[in-house]
Amino acid sequence: MSGTNDSHVLLIRLAGPLQSWGIAGRFARRDTHSRPTKSGVIGLCAAALGLSREEPLGELAEVRFGARADRPGTPLRDYHTVGGGKYPLRPRDLITDHQRAAKATTDSSPTPPEDDALEPGPFGRAELHAWYGSPKYVVADPRSGVLVSAEVRRHSLITERWYLADAAFLVGLEHQDRALLERVAHALEHPKRLLWLGRKACPPSGDLAVGIAPGSLKEVFETHSLLPDAVGPEAEPSATAQRLRPWAWIESKRPLPAVGPLSDQPVQFGADGGTHSLRWETHHRITIAEHARGWDIIL
Repeated sequence: MSGTNDSHVLLIRLAGPLQSWGIAGRFARRDTHSRPTKSGVIGLCAAALGLSREEPLGELAEVRFGARADRPGTPLRDYHTVGGGKYPLRPRDLITDHQRAAKATTDSSPTPPEDDALEPGPFGRAELHAWYGSPKYVVADPRSGVLVSAEVRRHSLITERWYLADAAFLVGLEHQDRALLERVAHALEHPKRLLWLGRKACPPSGDLAVGIAPGSLKEVFETHSLLPDAVGPEAEPSATAQRLRPWAWIESKRPLPAVGPLSDQPVQFGADGGTHSLRWETHHRITIAEHARGWDIIL
């Protein structure tokens, strides 16, 4: 039996149609790392626990981090535009501003015919007394009558956003306090906030917390089988055999010579992107044991 000072590893399954783990992205170009980042995963756990952005991370930031790429996924580039042209009002554009709502619902639409005067009409008619707000400069489209923005940008902003498609990672959080890992595991399956795989366009699928095991990150990665997501049922047996040695990245407790650091050690999260420091990691080819532990999880 493990002693009280021995390490334990919380295993987290990160799989879904899309993932995106930014390292150095800015607004016009949002990159993704080839694997989950520590700041992204700790942010996922903090959201599950219901921590506010300003709240200290404490022991959560002290865990030793590792990621095993059971299915590395395929880089996917999204051609994305922002702004330009006119657009209909959407529900999320409506804000609680009664002055704008009054402006939009009185003068912005043609006068309805006499026989429609008492009937509820589309957005923009004066009969909609309960309508609760809109952006500025709202007018009705002369052809359709749909409310649109009257202020038109000459050029839309083109952005480049990168994702990992159909990837599956086994992430480990190593710590001596098993109770801490149990709290995080429970929160991941009963989250207090919505959870994303790096970005809001990337919801996770199936189980997240898939067990707590004694030992170090490398030992646990070697004694657990590939995730069921790693190889589909249609794959050839030879393809399965070739995938039994996935790559893994394991955090180093000290700086490593001739190894570049990553700036993804979370110090504090915030609305401005938060504060991060440097950390180092080693790169391993994991040989999974012949009788490795399997999985009984929801995909």
